[in-house]
Amino acid sequence: MPHVPVHPVETALIVRDSFLLAFPALFSIVNPLGASIIFLQATGERSRVERATIARTVALYSFVLLLASVWIGSAVLSFFGVTINALRVSGGMVVAVRAWAMLQSPETTEARREKQALEAGRPITSPQWNDIAFFPLTMPFTVGPGSIAVAITLSSGDAGSHFLSYSTGISLAAGVVAITVWIAYAYAERLTEILGVTGTRILSRLAALILLCIGVQIAAGGVIGFARDVLTPPA
Repeated sequence: MPHVPVHPVETALIVRDSFLLAFPALFSIVNPLGASIIFLQATGERSRVERATIARTVALYSFVLLLASVWIGSAVLSFFGVTINALRVSGGMVVAVRAWAMLQSPETTEARREKQALEAGRPITSPQWNDIAFFPLTMPFTVGPGSIAVAITLSSGDAGSHFLSYSTGISLAAGVVAITVWIAYAYAERLTEILGVTGTRILSRLAALILLCIGVQIAAGGVIGFARDVLTPPA
């Protein structure tokens, strides 16, 4: 069968649509603005230059983790026999439950992330900043299991023959989220002064509401996929 070229406009639209789907989901689950306050506490004994360097490194590590989840996460699950529809339903439920918890009590979410990033409630005192950049500040504080689950679930979307364009849009969204992490962490001190705790929690609730809707949408897509498989007679 001859290869049918994809029109550049169609490709651009697919990239745009997947980006618009993935960015709010990844941004909401990572929540760079809310995490920046805890990042500031975790690196409180560092100089401003060191803090900026750590922020850049954490953003880079976060992008690599999200990118790996997007491009090979589904393949790894398929290797273990997990179907795309099962991934959508379970991933959507995980996202929705996580978003519901964030929506109901952002204070609890903040306390959990603070526990991940601090040692006994105090800033981490490793002598080398690169000792803490990946663990715990990138994994699990910035990109934890929830973020990885969101990235894998998004990459399993029904892209059909446009997988490359679809995944490119999600990858761009991961890149923009990583840049946001870099900026938010590097200017954590200033953001804390501008937003304060109350402002951050308001933004966290708005992000959680968006994430909840996306989680329900992803899970519904999996349910519809299962129903289609059952109702469609075998060839």
